Amino acid sequence: MTVTDPLDLIDIDSLLSDEERQIRETVARFVADHVRPHVADWFEAGTFPRELAPELGKLGVLGMHLEGYGCAGTSAVAYGLACLELEAGDSGLRSFVSVQGSLAMFSIWKYGSEEQRQEWLPRMAAGEAIGCFGLTEPDFGSDPANMRTRAVRDGGDWILNGSKMWITNGSVADVATVWAQTEDGIRGFLVPKDTPGFTTRTIKRKLSLRASITGELALDDVRLPGSAMLPGAAGLGAPLSCLSEARFGIVFGSVGAALDALRTTIDYANNRVQFGKPIAAFQLTQGKLADMAVDLGTSALLALHLGRLKDAGRIKPHQISVGKLNNVRRALAIARECRGILGGSGITLEYSPLRHANNLESVVTYEGTSEIHTLVIGQTLTGHAAYR
Repeated sequence: MTVTDPLDLIDIDSLLSDEERQIRETVARFVADHVRPHVADWFEAGTFPRELAPELGKLGVLGMHLEGYGCAGTSAVAYGLACLELEAGDSGLRSFVSVQGSLAMFSIWKYGSEEQRQEWLPRMAAGEAIGCFGLTEPDFGSDPANMRTRAVRDGGDWILNGSKMWITNGSVADVATVWAQTEDGIRGFLVPKDTPGFTTRTIKRKLSLRASITGELALDDVRLPGSAMLPGAAGLGAPLSCLSEARFGIVFGSVGAALDALRTTIDYANNRVQFGKPIAAFQLTQGKLADMAVDLGTSALLALHLGRLKDAGRIKPHQISVGKLNNVRRALAIARECRGILGGSGITLEYSPLRHANNLESVVTYEGTSEIHTLVIGQTLTGHAAYR
């Protein structure tokens, strides 16, 4: 027998419910119709079409794992499978959905007031408003506890000063969740885009995540009413809990990037003829393809297991670190190996593996570098926090 898809090698679909398979297939069709025909051009141009946001809203993937306020309220596994198919299209697409739903919307959904939820979540779920998440700073990425952005009380208002860097959706967002130091510790604030003193800049000349908008946020004496603060968010644990939500999507999404790279490469190897036969018929090529398919399958099984744990309410942050560390690392290795099999053709945007590899260079860094996740796992194993 010959399997038609790398994940069929270990029959991943048999572990999914009918509803989960349907959601995955629906998102896959959307990507095939709305993303694949255009994504190479977006990548080359260094842009992400804002008009895609309402279409993603109609698809139901924006905040799809949240309850109420126009959100779909799906399971964690269903959300993960959607991320898998979105990132099979491009990491920039999955990043948009992750930042919108698991960072910006989740921060409001979990820590916001009812008024904040009613104001923003229905529009964000529909893709009518775009959000971003301002935690990382130019000098503080892996060490957000020492962020320099400050919020100071002024009567009933807050005055914010500082800057945020490497913010997905930053320069196209209608609202930013901005984290700042206060006299009571780290707190979160909702900053609408037209607030005086709040400016953004799009980061250009990227070699990775080119089909994604990355920005810098600047806050210069930004005055916000007291109602702009997220009342339920107190301390660093609040933004870190949001990051855990987004990292979960990456555990599945990175499988999608690797899956698309491997599918593309198997198809190419079956059709590329050298020395009188397809290169897929050579032992060296088959050895590479087999190793990649096994790695892909184990990553998919890990993602599914973590999804089941999350749906059962039993997942721990260090387990998400295991998933992100393993799956992104394996996906990056698969994309690079696939590029090699494609030969000279592999350096063009006609084929996806190098685009995926370039994107995964960002994914392996953002929302916790591989080194940080390694140390999280090390601390869990030994009880010693090596990064402190």
